[in-house]
Amino acid sequence: MRCLQLLKAAGTVMMTAALVVVPAHTASAQNNSSAQDDPGPRVVGGTRAAQGEFPWMVRLSMGCGGSMLTNQLVLTAAHCVGSTGNNSSITATVGVVDLQDTTAIKRTSNYVHRSATYGTSTGGDWALIRLSSPITGVATLPITTTTAYDTGLFTVAGWGAATEGGAQQRYLLKAQVPYVDDVTCRDASSYYSDLIFAAELCAGKMDTGGVDTCQGDSGGPMFRRDANNAWIQVGVVSHGEGCARPSAPGVYTQVSTFATAIKSAADSLGGGTGPGPTCGPFTNANNVNIADSPGAAVSSTVTASACTGNASTASRVAVDIKHTYRGDLVIDLIAPDGSAYRLKNSSSSDGADNVITTYTVNASSEVKNGAWKLQVKDVYAQDIGFIDSWSLTL
Repeated sequence: MRCLQLLKAAGTVMMTAALVVVPAHTASAQNNSSAQDDPGPRVVGGTRAAQGEFPWMVRLSMGCGGSMLTNQLVLTAAHCVGSTGNNSSITATVGVVDLQDTTAIKRTSNYVHRSATYGTSTGGDWALIRLSSPITGVATLPITTTTAYDTGLFTVAGWGAATEGGAQQRYLLKAQVPYVDDVTCRDASSYYSDLIFAAELCAGKMDTGGVDTCQGDSGGPMFRRDANNAWIQVGVVSHGEGCARPSAPGVYTQVSTFATAIKSAADSLGGGTGPGPTCGPFTNANNVNIADSPGAAVSSTVTASACTGNASTASRVAVDIKHTYRGDLVIDLIAPDGSAYRLKNSSSSDGADNVITTYTVNASSEVKNGAWKLQVKDVYAQDIGFIDSWSLTL
C-alpha cells in the first residue's frame, strides 16, 4: 500500500480526520489498550455514535476497523492483514460503541482472504476475515454493486485517532465526508499522483479539512443511504496524506469495482451466507403505531410476488422505526408460514432513539412468494413510537 507519511491503518474512525499515511500494518500495531478513557468526542470533526446506531461496525485486535459483511465474515482492508490462509490471531469485537463494554461480542478469526490484486496497478485494498463461528442475529452492512452510490455525502466511523499521530479511542466516533472527484483528488498534491481512478474513491473537505478518518480507522467502512434509505457500504478506509488536512482527502477502496470479487471470495470461504437476494425490495411505507407495554405486538405486511423458489440465505430486511427508547423493542420477521426470525432483542440499557438499519436473515427454508410481516413489540412502559417504513429483499 502506498505510504508516504502516515497511513490510517487501524479501525475506522467515523470522524473527520484525514488518513494518515503510514503502512497500515505499522499503524495496526496500535491496540485497544491505548484507547482513551475520556468519553468526549475525539475524532476530528466527529461525534459519538449511539449504541446500536451502526451495529455492523467491527474493531479488530490489530488496530483496524471493519464491517460485518455476513454473520461470519468481516470486510476490512488488505493492508490490515497478512497473506491469504489460516489465521487464528485476530479478535473481532462487535456490538458495542464502548470497547470496554462487557456486553461486547468477541470472536477469533480462523481464516483470512487477502485481495490478490492488492499492491498492483489494479488496486484492491480489501480483505475478508472469517470468524471462528457465526454471530447469531448480528446486523450486516451490504456492499454496493453499482457506481450509483459512489458520489454524494458519505458517513465514516471508527475508533481511530482523533488527531494525526494521536491515540486510539475507546468510543466509536462518526462523521460525514463529501465526495471528491478523481481529478481534483489526484491534483491535490504529489501524494495523490498515482490515484487509481477505477479502484479508489476520495472524500473529505478540500477547502477546510477538519473531517476525515485517521490512524486506527483502516479497514472500516465508508457508507451512505441507498435508494431504499438503507445503509450500504461504498468504500473501505485505505490511506491518505495526514489526517483532516485541507486539500488532502482520504482515499477509500472503491467497493463497487470489487463487489463481484468480494462476493466470490465470501462464497468460497464458506463463511458467507450464500447467494444474495434476487427478488424485491418489497416496501410498506404506511405508518403503524407501536402500542406501549403491555400492549400487543403490531405488524406491517409486504406481499412478495412474481418471485421463484426459496428466499436467500442473506435476505435483507431494511427497517425505519421511530421510537424514543429503542431498547424497549423486540423485532421479528414473520414468514408467510408463520415462522419467526428474530431481528432484534430488547435491551433496557439502550436508550437511544430509533431503529434505522438493515438486517440479514437466512430465510432459505421459506418460499419467497407470500405475505411477510415485520412484527414489533414494546416490552417496557412509557416510551412510544411507530413503524415508519420497511422493505424486504428476498
